[in-house]
Amino acid sequence: MDHAAEHLDPTAPAPASASSSAAVAEVNAWLASLAAEAGSGGGAGGRGGGGAAAELSLGPDPTPRGVAYLRALAAASQARSRAAGIAATGLRAQASEYRAEAARLREALERAGLARDALPPPAAAAARAVAAVANLLAIRDTEMSSFVVASADLSLRRAEVEEKRDKVHKESKALLDYTRKAINKLTELKKMLEKFKNDVEKQQAEQMTDWQTKLVMMDSKERQYILQVSNYKAMLNRVGYTPEINHGVLMEMAEHKKDLERKTKPIADTLRSYQDLPPDKALAALAIEDKKRQYAAAEKYLEDVLQSALTTTGL
Repeated sequence: MDHAAEHLDPTAPAPASASSSAAVAEVNAWLASLAAEAGSGGGAGGRGGGGAAAELSLGPDPTPRGVAYLRALAAASQARSRAAGIAATGLRAQASEYRAEAARLREALERAGLARDALPPPAAAAARAVAAVANLLAIRDTEMSSFVVASADLSLRRAEVEEKRDKVHKESKALLDYTRKAINKLTELKKMLEKFKNDVEKQQAEQMTDWQTKLVMMDSKERQYILQVSNYKAMLNRVGYTPEINHGVLMEMAEHKKDLERKTKPIADTLRSYQDLPPDKALAALAIEDKKRQYAAAEKYLEDVLQSALTTTGL
């Protein structure tokens, strides 16, 4: 087959003797045989065979490549025709053997009184059933061993089919379980998604309310802080604060204040002792005299107490 295809390649180089008279005669003979076979198909075809033969022939000036191609095609066609003839001869021989065997079986059945026409209907039905079983099992003879082998083969195929069916059933069951689990999981995920949506909406509402409350509070704080800043600015303006007064200046002023307080404390204490004196000079003199009398009375009382104590000790 491959060699024929190689010979039929039109691009292959043509042999030197392709255009010889022998090659042309061989190709013309092959074309004439094709025309003859085509014309032998029927009466009308036979009458038109001469025209077909005239048409199926090389021209006066054939090209070497065309002759080579047709020669290779003729060789392949003749090889296939010979192979087909051999196969047909074998098939005809087998058919003759089968017909002879059928004739012998028919004759034997007729002698035994088991001809198909002479069989009762149940027997004919049984024979047809046997023939159907034989055709189903692809049996070409009536040997018991053939039925056993065919039955065993059928049992094996049945076992394979049952095994495949069980496998498919298990796979289907597993797939069904997986699908059921997937559906349950999908249902749970949908419920969780719905819950998350509700929680998110609720949380967003709570956050929005909280933000609004905080915004109101921050707005109030902002107004308060702005008012406090304005008050502080006014107070700083009143006390004469300027940007030049920095932390160092304030610390120096605090230290100076402490020095002044330390220096003025004795004076303040002295002045505080005079706060009980009346502001008038005469009243002050009377107050001094009163204090002197109180001092003298206190001294006299102290002497009396000491005298009394000494007397008691002497006794």
